[in-house]
Amino acid sequence: MNAKKIYLTKEGLEELKKEFKELINVKRPDILARVSQARSMGDLSENAEYVAAREELSFIDGRIDEIEELIKQAVLIAETHGKSSGSVVKIGSTVTVSIKGKKEIFTVVGEWEADPDEKKISHESPLGKALLGKKVGEKVEVEAPAGKVIYTIASVS
Repeated sequence: MNAKKIYLTKEGLEELKKEFKELINVKRPDILARVSQARSMGDLSENAEYVAAREELSFIDGRIDEIEELIKQAVLIAETHGKSSGSVVKIGSTVTVSIKGKKEIFTVVGEWEADPDEKKISHESPLGKALLGKKVGEKVEVEAPAGKVIYTIASVS
């Protein structure tokens, strides 16, 4: 079994628990009803509805197992408030960086919550790894498809 820690914010863990309840209480019972109804239609070897419902049930059961493991291995990212905790970048930090005079704001999160559209970057991404442990004023260099990019840390909260 994989003993890797899964870093999640409180909101991320709540989202997983919500999805888990939805799968267990709503989606799985609906699919079981579809499987049962399709089974009653007769010849299973030529029953596309039965095959599709079984595949969907298999997918949902896999996702339920996956979420159970994630929740078991979850390590909550401590929400840090106050100036003393905001000096070093760590998982859960919101970091303002400057790239060629342009400011960008990222939140460093665990890999399961990473969402580039929301500027949430994984602590295991190249930028996330480069930022961890750094302080305001430090520069980090990240290899990107377009070449090396240098980020200057403007603030950490």
